[in-house]
Amino acid sequence: MKAMVIRECGGPEVLRLEEIEKPEPGPGQARVRIEFAGVNFIDIYGRKGLYRSQFPRILGEEAAGRVDAVGPGVTEVRMGDRVVYAMQPGSYAQFAVVRSWTLMPIPDAIETRLAAAIFLQGLTAHYLASSTYRLGPSDTALIHAAAGGTGRLLTQVAKKRGARVIGTVSTEQKARLAREAGADDVILYTRASFDEEAKRLTGGRGVDVVYDSVGRDTFEKSLNSLRPRGTLVLFGQSSGFVPPFDPQVLNARGSLYLTRPNLAHYTANREELLQRAEELFRWLAAGELEARIDKVLPLADAAEAHRYMEARQTIGKVLLEV
Repeated sequence: MKAMVIRECGGPEVLRLEEIEKPEPGPGQARVRIEFAGVNFIDIYGRKGLYRSQFPRILGEEAAGRVDAVGPGVTEVRMGDRVVYAMQPGSYAQFAVVRSWTLMPIPDAIETRLAAAIFLQGLTAHYLASSTYRLGPSDTALIHAAAGGTGRLLTQVAKKRGARVIGTVSTEQKARLAREAGADDVILYTRASFDEEAKRLTGGRGVDVVYDSVGRDTFEKSLNSLRPRGTLVLFGQSSGFVPPFDPQVLNARGSLYLTRPNLAHYTANREELLQRAEELFRWLAAGELEARIDKVLPLADAAEAHRYMEARQTIGKVLLEV
């Protein structure tokens, strides 16, 4: 099979299309013939070596396609099923072997490409707004990168929960996209300090929760944006890792809460995964949730997809067509 393989850490140029042996599923595993693979910042972190890994390595942690083979003891899926999955490695390839319990059947009403576009980011938006900090009508949330793939979905889910949403974006075009997703207020952080604007928009009180996928560049001001006993949900680091800091800062700024969640901990078993995925697909099929596909590139152009994302140009999901 063909796969985009990296044999060392580095820039996008380390991604190379190679011919390798097709993997075989073992007990409790299924092989998926991949049609679309999602591109996420975690792939870029892996390529750069920010997480420990072994080489050679195939990047990518989400995809959609059809079950091509099943190993012994598999009961969750059958040959030929259309499925989507997330948080399983090796999706920049024609085939991937994954744990069968992580495979979600795609409803007939949803296209394979759309399922690939929404699954990981949609599950992330679901757990952030429903579990990490459960939003309600009395809450105001500040969402960074509100025009991006996860940001737009998180804005939509937050509005479904009844919350007020303040989004941050870099351009007028992205501001329009954030408003279309339901943001009540949008801050262009290139023109104004978002923490001061967040305080102004809340009458000096501060927001109840900040959902921060940016990391190093926004961390301090995200803390400043919170009300006393507010919560900073740090779920990414597109600008880099947050440096070590004194926890006493949380006390000094109003007994704040800080959490660093991970999707794997919120889809830790099939029951929880199905509960989140089924609600996500129900909203999508009913037209209550919109997944915006920004760019679809061939598998061989994975390096270009990485460059595009690192330039912070995205206004939706980036996919690789296999």
